[in-house]
Amino acid sequence: MTEKTKFDTLMDIMRKLRAPGGCPWDAEQTHDSLKRYLLEEAYEVIEAIDSGSVDHLKEELGDLLLQPVFHAAIAEESGSFTMDEVLEAINEKLIRRHPHVFGEETIRTSEEQLVNWEKIKKKEKGEERKSALSGVPQQLPALMQAQKITEKAARVGFDWEHTDQVFAKVMEELHEFEEAMLAGDQEEMESELGDLLFAIVNLGRFLSINPEEALRKTIQRFTRRFTHIEETLHARGSAMQSATLEEMEELWQEAKSLEKD
Repeated sequence: MTEKTKFDTLMDIMRKLRAPGGCPWDAEQTHDSLKRYLLEEAYEVIEAIDSGSVDHLKEELGDLLLQPVFHAAIAEESGSFTMDEVLEAINEKLIRRHPHVFGEETIRTSEEQLVNWEKIKKKEKGEERKSALSGVPQQLPALMQAQKITEKAARVGFDWEHTDQVFAKVMEELHEFEEAMLAGDQEEMESELGDLLFAIVNLGRFLSINPEEALRKTIQRFTRRFTHIEETLHARGSAMQSATLEEMEELWQEAKSLEKD
């Protein structure tokens, strides 16, 4: 008899949780009800990576792994598919989309592989995806969606040649946003702000900067510095509402200098 793997044990635990006499909450879940948890667990893995804690990352990866196991157990009950079929499908896909590793094709760079991946993917999907931009999930955060769209467009040649051209486009969009703002046209301001953000995302792609990651780190820095202002003022027996802008700016700069020490 083949010894059970830890993954087999995990599937057995999930089946028991879902079975009569198991956990009422687990038994009630559906593919739809679990959507929010899949996203939450993915972001908690990112947070664990940022923390630098190996133990934290190990724990959060386990929580994330539970999500596909949960979905597979639900599908298994309805006869839709099993976890074995999920694993078989991804194994076959990885082999199929890496012909330079598992076949005779030659690919020398990461960029060549990305282009080839999309070519194979489009062939697999057939008529399902007629556009080069197809396949970008609408549920992605807007910055991530913009990055994926510009990457796909670039792979079929719709792209700038040099970074300075992209930077010029950012400045052009900034100017157009300023014009809309001065005109007081709210609808046009929204449109131009979107264009400006899209151009900045594209600039980030040219400079190999992930815009979602860059903004997330800025939010973290802002939160740390803002908290420093709050805590310092509180220690002085004061509150932000009664502090002057000059006082808060001085503490903001102090927080920045502490980060560099």
